Order: sequence, then C-alpha cells, then structure tokens
Amino acid sequence: MKIDRRRALAFLGLGGAAGAGSGVSAQGLNLHTGAVAFEHGVASGDPDQTSAIFWTRVTPKGASDRDVLATLEVAADPAFKTIVRTGKGLRAKASRDWTLKHDLDGQGLKPGTDYWYRFVANGVTSPVGRTRTLPTGPTKDVVLAVASCSLYSNGYFNAYDAIAKLPRVDAVLHLGDYIYEYGGAPTDYGMNSPVAAQRMPDPLHEIVTLDDYRRRHARYKSDPHLQAAHARAPWIVVWDDHETANDSWQGGAQNHNPDKAEGDWAARKAAALKAYYEWMPIREPTAGALPDASWRGFQFGDVATLLMTETRLTARSEQLDYATDLPVVDGKPDVAAFSAKWKDPARRLVGEAQGQWLAGQVSASVKAGSAWQVLGNQVVMARVAGPNLQTLLGEKFEPMLAKLPPYIRERILQGVALSALGLPYNLDAWDGYPADRERLYDLFKSAGAHPIVLSGDSHSFWANELFDEAGAKRVAVEFGATGITSPGYGDILPGVPLGQAFAARNTEVKFADPGAKGFVLLTLEHGKATSEMIAVSTIFEPAYTTRVLKRFVVTPTKGGGVEALAEA
Repeated sequence: MKIDRRRALAFLGLGGAAGAGSGVSAQGLNLHTGAVAFEHGVASGDPDQTSAIFWTRVTPKGASDRDVLATLEVAADPAFKTIVRTGKGLRAKASRDWTLKHDLDGQGLKPGTDYWYRFVANGVTSPVGRTRTLPTGPTKDVVLAVASCSLYSNGYFNAYDAIAKLPRVDAVLHLGDYIYEYGGAPTDYGMNSPVAAQRMPDPLHEIVTLDDYRRRHARYKSDPHLQAAHARAPWIVVWDDHETANDSWQGGAQNHNPDKAEGDWAARKAAALKAYYEWMPIREPTAGALPDASWRGFQFGDVATLLMTETRLTARSEQLDYATDLPVVDGKPDVAAFSAKWKDPARRLVGEAQGQWLAGQVSASVKAGSAWQVLGNQVVMARVAGPNLQTLLGEKFEPMLAKLPPYIRERILQGVALSALGLPYNLDAWDGYPADRERLYDLFKSAGAHPIVLSGDSHSFWANELFDEAGAKRVAVEFGATGITSPGYGDILPGVPLGQAFAARNTEVKFADPGAKGFVLLTLEHGKATSEMIAVSTIFEPAYTTRVLKRFVVTPTKGGGVEALAEA
C-alpha cells in the first residue's frame, strides 16, 4: 500500500530537516539571536559516496521559543584550512527541539575520503566532528565498529570512549537500544548499579510523551564518551525495542500498558520516532514509506553491501509467551501444540515488503561482485536453547538460586525446563519466528550470497554459525555485539560459565560471553572477514583498559555460504 508521504511526515512532524535556508529573511523575526551552546556535540551518519547527514543540537540560553540560524562547514583537514562545503542559513527549529540535520544530498564530497565538520551559530562554534564517505570501485578493506545496548544508569560509557580512540574506523553501526525508556526509581532497570546515583536518567519517570523521549535522548547525548564516539566517524543506526518500549511489536509492547496512564500505543510510538529522527543522524523517511520503515542499504566499494533491517515496528507479530502459549496437558507441556503456533508461517518478523527489498538487494549485491552481504540486524538469529544450569552446577544450583531475586529465579527454572524440551530460551529473538528466518535463509541461498549477520539486543558477545532448517548448509555466520553497559546474565550469575554452557548446548553457538561489556570490530576484506570482540575492563570506574576477548575469521564458500568459523 502506498503511503502519502506528506501526510505521514506531517503526522510525526518530520520532513524539511535537511534543506534549510529558504525563506530566512521572511521569518527572520522569529530567530533567537542571543547566547547559544552546543551541549550535545555533533554527529554524522548515513554516509554515501558523496555526502552524509550532519547533525547537532543548538541549545538557546534562557527561555526561548524561536529558531536558531546556523552554518555548517565541511573541510578537508582538521584545521579547516580547506573548506570544501558550506551550508548557510540552516535552522535549528524550536519545533524539532532545536536539533538540526543537514543532508548534502550527493553534493561535492569525494568517495572514500575523511572530512571534518563543525557548526557555527550566533558566534559560537561547535566541537569538531570527523566523517568518512563510502568508497567506490575496488576497495582493499572496510573497518566497522558494531555497538548495541547502552543503559545510561548502569555504567560509564567506556566502550564508546574506546570506539572514539580507535586508530581506524570507517563507520559505527549501532544496532539498537541506544536509549532505554525506564525510570529512575530504586527498583527500575539498572538502578541497582553502583554508579546509578551519578548517572540518573532524565526524566526520572518512564518516558511516554514526546517531551519525555526528547529529554532522554538529551541526557544520553550529554555524555562526553558518547559525544566523542559520534564525532569520531559516521554512524549507521537502527532502533530496537527500548527506543520505544521493551519487547515492542507491530501493535504494542510488553512495557506499554494503555490502562496504566500510558495512553495509546500509536501515539507513544509516534512520539518516540519523532524524537529519534530529531536526535539521531539518520536520513528522514523516504517517499512512500512510513517513518518506521527504516530499512536501507550502504555500499562499501566492492567489499561489502550493508543492509540495515527493521524488526520491531513494521511487521513483527506479537511475541509468543511460554506462560500462555505452551499448554500443559495431564501435567506435561504440550510441545506439539506450542510448535503449531510457533512455526506458523503467518508469524512475521520482517514482513513481505522488507523481505522483497532484502531479496532484491542481496541478489543485486552478489551480481555486482560484492565480497560480503552484511545484515545489520537487531536480535540474535542463531538457534539457541538455554543451558540446563541445574545439570551444569550440580549441588551448587540450589544455593545459587536462593540468592537471586524471585523474577530471575523464575526465569532460570523456566530455562531448565525449556532446555530439557529443546525449546528456545528467547522468543523475542529470531528463534520466536522460525518460518521468517527460513525465508531469509532461502533468499541468501537463492542469491548465492556470502552473508554476515550482525546482532545486538542480547547483552552478550556471540560467534554463531547459521544453518538452514535441514542442517545441510551453513548459510551465514553471526557476530553478536554485547552491551555497552546493559546488564547480561553474566552480571546476574557471576562465576557461572554461561558462555561455555551455551556453546556446549547449541551446535550453532561457537562462542558466547554474556558478562563482558564492549563492542565488535569487524574488518571486511576480499576473501576473509575478521571479528574482534573488544571488551572493556570495567563500566563502574572512569579509568578502564581494553582487550580483545576473542578473534574469529570467516571465509566465503564458492557458490554461496561461508566456511566454518576459525578462532584466530
């Protein structure tokens, strides 16, 4: 169904963010001409071969409801001796929370080149950012930092600082949960952290309204390490669930209760997406698409096609839940009845429109000779059954269980039961949508692709080999990025060898670490790809060190697919 773009963007208050200078003199009386500051840094994103999105937020000092005029300067050197592009008369609009995005839209930059940029408003100059355009033609290699899951209150953003200090990074991929919606009460998520008192969320309540979401984005972007990572390289982003609400799907979310003064889901989603488009360096929705249809592609020379997916808001069927969807008959779980629901082909994660887009993009990439087809994807794709911790820990199991909060204890006991049944431990991941996963694998195989799947959401590092349902073909490999700060099961169960247990339980899992915090550094070359899982030593102290926790290499298989993962 075609969507009237003007009506859709008007509903969210989007559009008109990129081009900016027309009609300035006619509206000049509505300008804020007093003091301003750049309190949230600068950012670039969605690069192509000749342009990028440039972002900042101009904060008026004192009470103001007026726009601020700004100028963008893009230079070939960090000293700005050679300015190659200038955008004048750009408006940081009050109606967009004084955020400003400018899209060069194919104008004037060279492929595969570093540029530096800054904004000037009312005599004040912003911090300097660095961006890089995408390469064209024969390309030796591409270096990507892959991040996910940054809970502000739970720890210092040391991993973002480590990304900012990388000697080389061509782009940063953020796979979602850039912000979290929870409040700052003592029992709220992450508020038991030893540094929570120094990193309180704003606002202190769970965010629901447009003003709430804007304030939460502002709090996150006040962090100097996050600002530094944005300034280091262009970002390519996609939301997961917490940018709206936990375990969101097409028609709602686990953490949205209309009867609890949280209102209509569509209104909350619209507010969340409006704030996201205002505060993130992402291109505005394209013609004919709703704002939640954020899938898009990026071509890195002849080395890689990067396809960013959307698995939350456009087509996802509501998640199944073992408590309600796994019936018990005569005291025994009816796995057959559950499987009939679970494997229903009508259950979708990406949907028909995005599936057709992916098929076309993957096929075109292979035909064009790209070495790799990389999927920027929110949730873990591998088949993962939970380990049986009771068997793993033996006599230590009951004492461990007794120390845990009731809700964690319940999850672990459920995991023990599910492990025995061979059922997946996370129905919010691709494991909850096996038919759609197989459709994706079929399009990979049909195109003869060499896919690498990148995943976030799980707060764990993963190195997985992905096989089709028959188990006959290794279709792809998957590298999962752990959280920047968000707590994983390794934090809840310190000392328990969970990663080893996951690998021992699941043939597709070659490595997992649900305790480490950090990011994945992916280097793509012709003939091989190298994934380095980089961990920070702490998120509870400002001083930290980094180390490469694991390094894996994968090579393509002739005719499509990939070889087995090799630890390097």
